[in-house]
Amino acid sequence: MKITKYILVTTILSGCTLAFTACNDNLDIAPPSSITPENYLWDEAQLEAFTVNRYGSSLPVADPFCSDGATDIQAGMGVPGKFTNTEWKVGATEGAWGFGELYNINYFINTVVPRHAQGKITGNPEMINHYIGEMYLFRALQHFGKLKSIGDAPIVKTTFPDNKEVLIEASKRMPRTEVARFIIADLDSAIYLMKDNAPDGNRNRLSKPVALLVKSRVALYEGTWLKYFKDTPYVPNGPGWPGATKEYNKNYQFASGSIEGEIEWFLNQALDAADQVASAISLTQNTGILPQGPGESNPFVEMYGAINMASYPEILIWKAHDKGLGVTNNVPVNASTSNLAIGITKGMIDSYLMKNGLPYYAQGSGYHGDESIGAVRKDRDERAYLFLKEPGQTNMWINTNMGSHGVITEPFLPNITSGSEQFRYNTGYTNRKGVNPDKALCDNWGGYNGMIVYRAAEAYLNYIEAYYELNGSLNDKASNYWKAIRRRAGVDEDFNKTIAATDMSKEALASWGAYSAGKIIDPTLYNIRRERACEFMAEGYRNDDLRRWKSMDQLISKPYHIEGMKIWGDYYPGEYAEAAKTDKTYELIYGIDNQKANVSDPALSKYMRPYQIAHTLAYDGFTWRKAHYLDPIAVQHFKITSSTADYSDSPIYQNPYWGTTAGEASIE
Repeated sequence: MKITKYILVTTILSGCTLAFTACNDNLDIAPPSSITPENYLWDEAQLEAFTVNRYGSSLPVADPFCSDGATDIQAGMGVPGKFTNTEWKVGATEGAWGFGELYNINYFINTVVPRHAQGKITGNPEMINHYIGEMYLFRALQHFGKLKSIGDAPIVKTTFPDNKEVLIEASKRMPRTEVARFIIADLDSAIYLMKDNAPDGNRNRLSKPVALLVKSRVALYEGTWLKYFKDTPYVPNGPGWPGATKEYNKNYQFASGSIEGEIEWFLNQALDAADQVASAISLTQNTGILPQGPGESNPFVEMYGAINMASYPEILIWKAHDKGLGVTNNVPVNASTSNLAIGITKGMIDSYLMKNGLPYYAQGSGYHGDESIGAVRKDRDERAYLFLKEPGQTNMWINTNMGSHGVITEPFLPNITSGSEQFRYNTGYTNRKGVNPDKALCDNWGGYNGMIVYRAAEAYLNYIEAYYELNGSLNDKASNYWKAIRRRAGVDEDFNKTIAATDMSKEALASWGAYSAGKIIDPTLYNIRRERACEFMAEGYRNDDLRRWKSMDQLISKPYHIEGMKIWGDYYPGEYAEAAKTDKTYELIYGIDNQKANVSDPALSKYMRPYQIAHTLAYDGFTWRKAHYLDPIAVQHFKITSSTADYSDSPIYQNPYWGTTAGEASIE
C-alpha cells in the first residue's frame, strides 16, 4: 500500500508520473496527459499551460456571498458544530492534514527554476519569470491555508519519493512563525518575478498587486494572531505549546529574538505591502443609487454581479465563466432568492452606522427603528442601503421571460418558514450582492457572471488595522485610507466623531469583533474592525478575522443568540402569523410546543431566532471551546507515523486541547 497519500500528500503520484487535474473552469487547461515529465516544461507555452491548470485547485474562490455563514454576521439553517461543546470531534481520517496540491506546485518549481537559471527554457524570459512567480504565490496560498487551519505545519518545498521514512521526517510540524515567514518569502519571490499587470489583460490571471495584497493579508493575520494568542499554547514557546514536546522544536527561538519582535516584524510587512496596493489602486465609484430599472447605474453595486469584471480596477483578479463552455455558477439565482438561506444577522445590521457617521443608538443619529426593513435601511451606511434586500425591490428587468429560476421582485414577506434553502430567508435579512439584472443568467446553475477573488479595498483596511495594532494611533496615510473607504460607503468621513459616539457596552452585545481574548477592546480598534465587517459582509473574511482576533472566548461563559429581523413588532406580527399558518408542515403555537413552531417564540425575543424555533443544538445559544481556534488533526496521521500505542514517537503533535481518539470532542 502506498503510504504517501496518508502522511504528507493526499493525491501525489510517485515515480515519473505527474498529477494533472482538470477542473470545471475556463482557467483550467490541462496539458496533454501523454506528455512525459522529461519532455515537459522546457518552453514558455508549456509553463503557461501548467500554471493555468493550477488555478482551479490553488486559487481560493469562496462561495460568493454565502461564505460568512458560520459567524456572527451571517447564519444558515444548520447549527455549526464549532459553536457547540460536543459536535466538533477529532476525525478518524483526512481532516485539514493534506498536502496533495503542493506536489504539483513543487514539481514545477523544483524543475523549472534550475532549468531557467541555466537558460534551458525557451521563450520570453519576462513571461517565464511571471509563471514561476505564479507558482510561488500558489505555494504560499497552500501553506497559508494550513497556517489558518492547523497552525504549526510542515513546510513542504520539494517533492518526496514514496518512502515511509522520508515522508515521516517531512511530517515534522514547524512553528507557525516559521511557516508564516516561509509564506512571506515565497510571496516576496512572487512579487519580484511577476508582472505589474496580469498577462491576459483582463485580470483573470495573477499579477504583482495580487501577491502584494496576499502578503499584507498573511502578515496581518500572523501579526495579530501572535498579539492576541501571546502566552497561550497557540504560539511557539507559549505555556503548554505542544511543539515543545518534540525534540526538533525544543530549542526554537524566534527569528527576531522575541514574540514582540515577531509581532512588529509581521505588522510592518503588512503595512508595506498593503500601502503599495492601496496607494496605486482606487476604489470603484458608488453613485448611491440602487438600480431598479433601465438607465439606473451604480458601478459599486454592479461590480459584484458583472459578467465581465475587467472594467473595475479595484478587482485585482476575478474568475470568468462562460455558459457556452459549460463553465457556470449559481450566483445570480442565489442572489435573487435567499442566498441559500444564509441570512444576515441583527448583529451585523446593528453594526452599520448611519450616513452621518453615528451609531444607530447615538443621540442625533436619525435612526428610523427596525420595525421594517425599509426603516432599517433608511439614511444608513450605503453598504446596508444597497446590499440589504427590502421587500418590493426589483432584482431583474432584462430578459424577464428567460431563466428557469430566480425572483424578479422581492416578496412583501421574506419567507422565514420555508424548509428549502433556495427560498428560506433564514434571519429575514438577506444580502443582495451578486444580483445581475439579466434574468437570462438565472437558469439553475446556468449563471455566467464573474466571481471576485481579491479586491484592493482589503489593502486599505489592512493598512489601517496593521498601523493601529502596531502604534496604537493612526497616521495621515491610515486616516486618508479610512476616509476613502467611508466616502465610498456614503458615510461621513469623520471617523473620530464615530469613535467618540461609540458605546462599547452596546457594541459588545451585537458584534464578536468587540472582543479579543474575552475582553472588550477600545473604541478605535473596534471601529476599524467594524469598517472591515461592513465592507466585506458576506465575502468570506469574517471567520479568519474572528480567529486571529481571538474574538470568541467570551462565548465560553456567555452563550450568544443569533437574531435576525424583528418579526414580533408593530409592523409584521399579523402577517407573519398568517404566513406561518400557511406552512402545511408545522403549526404556529406561541411558546406552547416549540418542537412544532416554525418561527421563534415572541416570549424569547421580538427578533427572529432561527436556532430557537425548535430545540436545536444551539437553542441555548452559540458557545465556544478553547480548542476550536484550530482544527484537530485526524488520528489516521498519528497512526501512520508512529509505532507506539500513544503515538509518542510520531513527529506530529495534536493541537491544543484536542485529544488523539477519533470521535471525541475537545478537552476544553
